[in-house]
Amino acid sequence: MDERREGHAGAEVVTQRRRRQERALRRREALLGAAADLLGEGGFAAATHRAVARRAGIPLAATTYYFAGRDELLAQAFALLVERELADMRLSLEDVRERSPEVLADKLATVYAVDRPRQLGLWELYLQAGRDPALQDVARAWTDGCDEIVASVLERAGYACGRSEVRFVTTVLSGLWLEDIVEARPEGLERARDVVARALNAIS
Repeated sequence: MDERREGHAGAEVVTQRRRRQERALRRREALLGAAADLLGEGGFAAATHRAVARRAGIPLAATTYYFAGRDELLAQAFALLVERELADMRLSLEDVRERSPEVLADKLATVYAVDRPRQLGLWELYLQAGRDPALQDVARAWTDGCDEIVASVLERAGYACGRSEVRFVTTVLSGLWLEDIVEARPEGLERARDVVARALNAIS
């Protein structure tokens, strides 16, 4: 009987420990998600400890319990933003096979021009990576992820898809993307389609 009680007590301890770990993971993910959302909505200035905790519905002290400081929180929120951006790009472009430069340019330019608030947050963090080495790995992962997605699209559409061709197209797209996000010109998307079509013709 004593052995059964001891075994039961041990199982309860394990269960309680697992529940605490799951609760901690949920809280941490909620804080990261809140930080990523705030970065997208208002950039660095919006993602304070207090604002993140309020958005996540978690006590303020938890932000310093789960993250060593604001820099760590922002770096991991940047990684989450990049993960979301790349996932959306893959989903939007996974079935694209159009050979026509104009049609393919439209697909590529359009996918680079969605969710402006999130992309403002991404680009703000990307530029900050030039000053903060802690953000550079995430910035490189974003670039590498975009290259991989564009390479797949070019290959499916029958275009040259070596490293130089992929870098050419993604660099054109990124420059247009940043310009459109910052300047928000009404004709921005139309101009982007034309330039991307020219780039595709150059590698066809």
